[in-house]
Amino acid sequence: MGLPMTRKEMAERNWQELDFLFISGDAYVDHPSFSTALISRWLEHLGYRVGVIAQPDWTQEESIQKLGKPRLATLVSSGNIDSMLCHYTAAKNRRSDDKYTPNGKIGARPDRAVQVYSKLVKKVWPDMPVIIGGVEASLRRFAHYDYWSDSIMPSILADSQADMLIYGMGERAIQGIAENLASGIPIEEIQYVSGTCFFTSALENIVDYLEVAPYSVVSKNKKAFSNAFKAQYWEQDPIHGKTIIQAHNERYLVQLPPSLPLSQNEMDEIYQLPFTRMPHPFYKNAKIPALEEVLFSITSHRGCFGSCSFCAITSHQGRIIQSRSQESIIKEAKKITEHHEFKGYIHDVGGPSANFRQPACQGQLQRGACRGKQCIGFEACESLEADHQEYMELLRRVRALPKIKKVFIRSGIRYDYLLKDPKHKSVLKEIVEHHVSGQLKVAPEHVSSKVLKLMGKPRKEVFLKFKSLYESINKQLGKKQFLVPYLISSHPGASLRDAVEVAEFLRDIRHWPEQVQDFIPTPGSLSTAMYWSGYNPLTGEEVSVARTGTEKILQRVLLQPKNPKNRRWVLEALRKAGREDLIGRDSRCLVNDFYNGKKSRENMTDSIGMKREKGVKYSQKPLNHSTKSEKAFKKEKTKVVRHKKR
Repeated sequence: MGLPMTRKEMAERNWQELDFLFISGDAYVDHPSFSTALISRWLEHLGYRVGVIAQPDWTQEESIQKLGKPRLATLVSSGNIDSMLCHYTAAKNRRSDDKYTPNGKIGARPDRAVQVYSKLVKKVWPDMPVIIGGVEASLRRFAHYDYWSDSIMPSILADSQADMLIYGMGERAIQGIAENLASGIPIEEIQYVSGTCFFTSALENIVDYLEVAPYSVVSKNKKAFSNAFKAQYWEQDPIHGKTIIQAHNERYLVQLPPSLPLSQNEMDEIYQLPFTRMPHPFYKNAKIPALEEVLFSITSHRGCFGSCSFCAITSHQGRIIQSRSQESIIKEAKKITEHHEFKGYIHDVGGPSANFRQPACQGQLQRGACRGKQCIGFEACESLEADHQEYMELLRRVRALPKIKKVFIRSGIRYDYLLKDPKHKSVLKEIVEHHVSGQLKVAPEHVSSKVLKLMGKPRKEVFLKFKSLYESINKQLGKKQFLVPYLISSHPGASLRDAVEVAEFLRDIRHWPEQVQDFIPTPGSLSTAMYWSGYNPLTGEEVSVARTGTEKILQRVLLQPKNPKNRRWVLEALRKAGREDLIGRDSRCLVNDFYNGKKSRENMTDSIGMKREKGVKYSQKPLNHSTKSEKAFKKEKTKVVRHKKR
């Protein structure tokens, strides 16, 4: 059974009160992929009494009081995802479901859940220490750009009225705080635990710090915001990172350096806690969609030195890889095989990037990740150590276990890192033969060199090399398996011409994606800082940004030009880009210059959600093309008109 969610469950444990109350925006699932379970189980392991209130009714004070007032503190998190990202799309439309809620029901948590829950606790128990954490708090710890309000917001610690913020993965920090609170030290005096943020009115006791521009300045000056982000970005290292100060009106936000990476023994200890891997019995027969995606998956490591600009994992988990032992992973795999729903398939053994099982280089363990340099990206560091031997040995051991039919890799392969391994051909062959479920998903994200540099992704030639090798190995093994590239449209720095370049690339490799991710500026990422400021914080160079809905639509549809619903937008995009040579009947063209569809076309809704206006003609006059004569186009147009009359 999981941790208590009711008074009855507390009584069954002979608990009269809790030490910690955990309030979460997610349903309570006792699985190590869910942050509520991870932190709560860790505190339980340390000897504390922990109860969970998941998705309380934030309009009712009673909803957070049902387990009583805790002895030490209340912990508040929005859950595994930022509540605004959970609720809204890139177009700022309301989403129709919430994967972390029973049966996917939307509306079980409030917008800006951390602030709402924390203020509610302070209203009910004014003297209660409130500690906020999780992704939403972690990535909003400084003054930050909020896409949904299109403004710079102060630190979430100020808005939430909480006493302390834990950023990053949190186990070390919560252990240190718990020990101090249990020994009687007031929360306002605990100002020395790594991986935490707090407010202070004076800086006399803060040493060796770096002060960035205050909230009052960065909220108005985009260049100052960009410079502040750069300082924050390069100091996120547990070994050489400095304390960072940012003034908020009359107080100072203090971010102490990140917690030290967990050792392998510590990682094993955490992931071997007695997780049931199931939703709490409170939910009875309800399904939690997010659990279905990870139920039979295994976390093998944390951290990512890939440093993709649009991803905030660097700011949350750090760049130094922390891995579990093979024995710990094997033990978890055996436990999975005993689950009553297990059918023989392990869905994933990985982390932020599946094949990052070791630090980028051994030097990171002594001096930390290099300030001012990336390990891998558009170019790889000369010190990068790419070796998949241990990872492949792990996969072999897992797939050799009784009751396991197949072990898949779904958390993503960094193909640029794989190709750096001198034995990459044999590694990829084994992956293709044993660990691909019909298709392998990779993330080139774009093809324009200018955009890829800003994204921190490798050149398109690297992807083409990997693609060629992947297809060759599949042919050699007699397998028909596909490579599925993820792509992002409207990333800062990407223009309409860059989107056309992607469209031509997709045409040439004969792949048209069913889904494309429009860039969403989420808090804490380098790309978001570019989006708001118009500068690349790391270089100071200006960056063009697609801000309006129309600009974003025109870039997105070019990645899906064969979708009939996108046709008029593709025509407009190509004309605006000056690429009318790609409109026509030739095989190199992306779209026809006349509509050959059904009568219902005027009422069709575009895939980007915009309805066609009645009375607008979408069959345009043929343009001049070098590949066909005007006479030939007129003849084709006449055929279409006669067909319509019939």
